[in-house]
This record gives sequence, C-alpha cells and structure tokens, in this order.
Amino acid sequence: MKRHDYITWEEYFMGIALLSARRSKDPNTQVGACIVNKDNIILSTGYNGMPKGCSDDVLPWERDGSFQDTKYAYVCHAELNAILNSDGRSLADSILYVTCFPCNECAKAIIQAGIKKVVYLEDKYPDADATQVSRRLFKMADITLKEFLNPTFYSDLSLY
Repeated sequence: MKRHDYITWEEYFMGIALLSARRSKDPNTQVGACIVNKDNIILSTGYNGMPKGCSDDVLPWERDGSFQDTKYAYVCHAELNAILNSDGRSLADSILYVTCFPCNECAKAIIQAGIKKVVYLEDKYPDADATQVSRRLFKMADITLKEFLNPTFYSDLSLY
C-alpha cells in the first residue's frame, strides 16, 4: 500500500525555492526561486546574489548609505537569476515559486519571460511602491498570483 503523507507539488517546489534561498550570501534577506513547467518539471532555480564574476567579498552588502555603497546597486534578485539560469529554455506558461513577493523590476522580467503564475511565500513589503507596481503589472499581464499558505509545511522544515 502506498504512503499517503507525501508532500504536494506546491510544497515540493516551494521547498526547492527555500533551499535555493540558503545559497544566498546576503546577511539580511535570502530569497529563492524555482520555475517549473505545466508537467511539473523544474526548468530553473535562482537565489539573490552578486552577478557572475563579481566578487561578493568585494561588493557591499550594506542596506544603508549612498546607492553605490549598498547591495541594491549590485545584487541580482532570485527571480531574475532563475530566468537567466534557464539556459534559453522557453519559460512560456510556466509557474514561478518564490520565497518573497517580486519587486517591479522582477515583475517585468517575469512577464517578458512568459511566466503565467507566481506562487509566493511572503509579501514582506505589501505597501511599498515596488510591490504596488508589481501587482498592477501582473494584473495587466493576466499573471495569476497565489500566496503559499501551509503552516504545517514549515514545521517540517528547518530551512527557513
């Protein structure tokens, strides 16, 4: 008799996004992303970090200060990294699982990549301008948004 306590596809893919977030060297915010197709095949993953070839030991991780002295000028977000890591595969009609609601810049890349659904773990900054712009863009582009709600899933993970 097969077991019945296995995780759902959604739990599996969000778990991979959470695991990907663990690769981030950002001391404050670790974000992970996982893109899957309609057949539940993983197309790509990503996490927030510095661009390839740019030393994360040299570039700043600070949150405050002049723009060029903060991480915001340099870090690639998890969603963008997952899109860029797809190695040219089509992401049309795919689903993005991400641990933090996408900013407006990532929203534009998500839309342009053809991703049709975003499942997010948390919306840390719901009132921020970037979040409001993201929601507006997603609505205009007919992107489905779904908050991942599964409190028992977290108690089973020591990843987050």
